[in-house]
This record gives sequence, C-alpha cells and structure tokens, in this order.
Amino acid sequence: MSIDILIKKIKEKGNPSVVGLDPRIEYVPAFLREQCYEKYGANIQGAARAILEFNKRIIDGLWDIVPAVKPQSAYYEMYGFEGVKVLYQTIAYAKARGLYVITDVKRNDIGSTAQAYSTAYLGKTLLDNGREEEMFSSDAITVNPYLGSDGIEPFVDDCNKYGKSIFVLVKTSNPSSGELQDLKVGNMTLYEKVASLVNSWGAKSMGRMGYSNVGAVVGATYPEQAAKLRRIMPNTYFLVPGYGAQGGTAKDVVPCFNRDGLGAVVNSSRGILCAYRKGKWDEKDFVEAAREEAIRMRNDILNNLS
Repeated sequence: MSIDILIKKIKEKGNPSVVGLDPRIEYVPAFLREQCYEKYGANIQGAARAILEFNKRIIDGLWDIVPAVKPQSAYYEMYGFEGVKVLYQTIAYAKARGLYVITDVKRNDIGSTAQAYSTAYLGKTLLDNGREEEMFSSDAITVNPYLGSDGIEPFVDDCNKYGKSIFVLVKTSNPSSGELQDLKVGNMTLYEKVASLVNSWGAKSMGRMGYSNVGAVVGATYPEQAAKLRRIMPNTYFLVPGYGAQGGTAKDVVPCFNRDGLGAVVNSSRGILCAYRKGKWDEKDFVEAAREEAIRMRNDILNNLS
C-alpha cells in the first residue's frame, strides 16, 4: 500500500517532511536561467528547461535526507505545454531518485470525470490496442471533496487497485478557509464533517501499518483545529502545508502527529527552494542552501515532537 511506502521512507530518513517543488522562473538563480536561455532561447522553452534543471538539482541535493517531494501542478501549468512536460519529467526524476511523489493537483468532478483525473495521475490509461500505460504516475495526489462521495470513490478505487494514496482537503492553511470550512453543519463544522467522511472513505483502504491510503490536508496555521481533527481521524495521514513562509511553526504542527511520532508529513516550499536568498549564500550555492534549510526544518520538527 502506498501509505506504507511513505511511512517506510519517513522512518528510513528520520524526517517527517516533504519539499514542495513549486518553482517560478524568478526562483531559479540568474546564472542557471541565463545558461538555459543561451541554449534554448529566452522564451517559454528556455524558462521550462531552467525550471527542470533547478528541480533536478534540488532533488539531487535532498534525496538522501527527505522522504518525499510535492510538485504543485499550477506552477507548471502556468508555463503551458512546456511546463506540463516539466511536471511529468520532474515526477519521473524524483521517483527515479527513490522519492515519494505527492502531486498537488486538488482535482475533483462528477464520477466519470473524477475517474479520468484519477486515471491520469494514479491509474493507467487504456489505449485502443488494449495496452495500459501510466501517465503522470504519482504516488499520491491531493483531491477536493466538495462534490461528495461519488467524486471521491474513483480515486479511492484506484488507490486500492494501483497501490496509491490521496490527501483530501479538510482544513486548509489559507486565511479565508473558514468562510466555508468553519460553517456549522448540525452540531459540527463543515471541516469536521469532511473529516468524518474521510474516515469512512479510508476504512476501505487501510495499509499494513495502521494508516489509511485516504489522507487529509490539514494546515499548520490552525493547530487547535488540527488537534480536533487528529481525534476524529486517528488512522489518517495528514499532509500539512503552511509551515514556514505561511506562518506555521514546528510547535503548530505537533497536534497533527500521533503519539507514535507518525501520522503527518509537513510541507515547505519557498522556504527551501529560495533559501539561497537569505544571508550568507551565493546564488550558485542554492542547492547547499536548500539542503541546510531542509535539515534545519527536520530538526526543528523532531525537537518539538520529542
């Protein structure tokens, strides 16, 4: 089961964190942009190649200390066809380096379209010659539960069929999340209602290590709500955005974890990718800066969990 693979990698690395690969062209150091522009042109192709080279170097510098990466599809789609190709290549490269890949796509729709989304990122596409081929081949993706169970079940089915995982949006890290997520539904909030549904969806897809392949996105910026959600979803793995640049701290993420020290994987994107912009670093040392920040983040989380 996919969630067991993630847990194994977290244990092996001693690190419950994930690096968000959310690159804008301006995040890429100038020297690397210029090299790619000279070779491919100062255009979309050149920008896409610079982003790919940036991602590869970050992955090469961090693969031995982090268990997972999380490319956010929007940061690739904004560069059109060339950007989507880089997303595909980034996923493939990270997996070849032994990293668990959570593709942050937040997909959902009615049943048949949800199935198509799931096929693209988790399953296999059937060709007219009877062959099946993987497309983006993610280990896990994020999904939006707003359409209800028939928009989630195709993803859960593919998790079971192909050994993959999903992370359902439950309580997100953005400031306005409460406009909908905190609304009362009977005697509970909407995010608590979604959590109870995640529990029921996850019961159909349990791994050997006691956690479900149906996980939850729970923001680091709402630690009190995270504590409630951990009680509602004791066997659910949390993907935790909001650490670092969005204001969440290591202390804030502690309620997302279980007493076994498992149950959550904490994301940082800009804090790691742009670490070279802080203090002592030359831009040519961007990989070393990212590595130092990833180690600092790991130690920060582990110290607060101990």
